[in-house]
Amino acid sequence: MSTLTPKEIVVELDKYIVGQDDAKRAVAIALRNRWRRQQVDPVLRDEIAPKNIIMIGPTGVGKTEIARRLAKLAKAPFIKLEASKFTEVGYVGRDCESMIRDLTELAVTMVKQEETETVNAKAKDVAEECLLDLLLPPVKVPEPEPESDSEEDDEAIEVTVDEDFGALEIVQSEPVVQDSQVDERQHKTREKLRKLFREGRLDDRSVDLEISQQVTPVVEIFSAGGFEEMDINIKDMFENLMPKQTKKKKVKVPEAYEILVEREAQRMVDMDKVVSEARSRVEQNGIVFLDEIDKVVAREGTSTPDVSREGVQRDLLPIVEGSSVNTKYGIIKTDHILFIAAGAFHGTKPSDLIPEMQGRFPIRVELDSLDKDDFVRILLEPENALIRQYVELMKTEGVILEIEKDAIEQLAEIACLVNEKHENIGARRLHTVLECLLDEVSFNASEMDGVTVKIDADEVRRKLDDVVEDEDLSRYIL
Repeated sequence: MSTLTPKEIVVELDKYIVGQDDAKRAVAIALRNRWRRQQVDPVLRDEIAPKNIIMIGPTGVGKTEIARRLAKLAKAPFIKLEASKFTEVGYVGRDCESMIRDLTELAVTMVKQEETETVNAKAKDVAEECLLDLLLPPVKVPEPEPESDSEEDDEAIEVTVDEDFGALEIVQSEPVVQDSQVDERQHKTREKLRKLFREGRLDDRSVDLEISQQVTPVVEIFSAGGFEEMDINIKDMFENLMPKQTKKKKVKVPEAYEILVEREAQRMVDMDKVVSEARSRVEQNGIVFLDEIDKVVAREGTSTPDVSREGVQRDLLPIVEGSSVNTKYGIIKTDHILFIAAGAFHGTKPSDLIPEMQGRFPIRVELDSLDKDDFVRILLEPENALIRQYVELMKTEGVILEIEKDAIEQLAEIACLVNEKHENIGARRLHTVLECLLDEVSFNASEMDGVTVKIDADEVRRKLDDVVEDEDLSRYIL
């Protein structure tokens, strides 16, 4: 649970998103209200419902990025879905409850990964011992026959290690030493192998490792038929019924070590604890981002042969209001999941939603269209700024990419111009413009080690002006 104040949340969002202050303010309050709710008396806590949000604005202005960054700040399960992918119950397509199943699956994966990291150190120690057992199987000394009266010496067992090549040889001679001596020699040899392994001098050796395999023909047939959408997960049921098979596979020591670490970590993770924590996170901290909510709003005065849009809203309504959804991990209550809806609402408006749905999204924020100054800031200011990304990508090839300030302003101006002439896709236009500008450098960078490439406004115009002026060509390139 994030303990950041609304102002601190906005500061964090400012690192990645330019402008849209109203939207940032709204989501910051929503996130802080979650923390506040946890401090309220338990009797009243369950009565406090989240204040769901509708973001209104054209594509590419930061709606999805705001929700995604918010979930990352909150360390909460987050899923993004298009409302237009759902269909009314009774039609072929995804049912609305599947979003909660997907969110729960994601939460289980998230918690399992966290638990795996906590036991990773211990898993590595156990995996190392298992690997040494494969490299040097324990030597069994035959027990002496109790009825024998002979005074023959015990059989000697000698284990030698070639430290240069990691070669392993076990030699048995006629005289036999005592069990304690064999154990001591075995221990010394094992420690030598441990040292060689940690130094990476056994990386070229191979070991035989047993790999478990799931018999899946029936499972694949069922999963191909869309059974993952059923309340009772038939796919998982068949996976549990089908026997597991193991086979020996020869793998290199480093790969064997990674397999053993993963196997031991999975054994150490308490899945009951993982599932319990994941369910709690979904119910208390889950965030669902419903994009294209305007696509399930029927336009006034029109009829359509498509699947009932109002029917999809009515199927979404109980989930947003608060209901119990059956998943393979148990019942998930959606009462306190935060829903953030978004849409352009070009030909429709939020008031065209059914009244019950409107009441479940009390907060509405309008995001501004981006202008040239916003594009310049997007190219330069965020921690993941596009210019910085391209500079670092070229640096991997030894190419120094320098883009002058006037070139950046020219790029922003071209992006705005193309958005005005054609479909306005917001900041996503910067990706296409930059790719077109840097196409030649990106293609030849592997042969330009040590070269410095400087790009100014004249170079931008030379590369892009012809494409911008030719409307037919720019439709396909920009």
